[in-house]
Amino acid sequence: MGIIAMLGLASAAEVVEGAKAPTFEARDQHGALVRLADFQGKSAVVLYFYPKDDTPGCTAQACSLRDGFSAIQAAGAVILGVSADTSQSHRAFAEKFHLPFSILADPDRRIIEAYGVKMPLLGFAKRVTFLIDRQGEVRKVIRDIRTKDHDQQVLALLKGMD
Repeated sequence: MGIIAMLGLASAAEVVEGAKAPTFEARDQHGALVRLADFQGKSAVVLYFYPKDDTPGCTAQACSLRDGFSAIQAAGAVILGVSADTSQSHRAFAEKFHLPFSILADPDRRIIEAYGVKMPLLGFAKRVTFLIDRQGEVRKVIRDIRTKDHDQQVLALLKGMD
């Protein structure tokens, strides 16, 4: 093993458009077990990764998705947030900002690493959103996140996935 990998400076390659979405299961802010497989054949999935609960950029992004929640649902998608924070932290964040979607706890960073979005050294998730179709394929990857109108970015791309 190289020194870079030993120090945790390298992460897995980021999942790209056209790839099969890595499967996962994790607990959300309510303690419910959520699996990617639960949505196959039913709904597209907006899987968004963010660094930390209740920080300015992450709050703006989550609130934007909250504000666009109905339109995103109407487009046939569900929203799942992921960070390395705990379910308890997610619960407080979701309650404070009235977030109507599941936020998955990934304290061991298995999902973050599977999608290749782990920040070197800190271990937080990078701010990246994956749009996964009903067959489990990554159709779009958004790396240039506009936190205050992320819902509009997502909606524009969901419309192109039909």
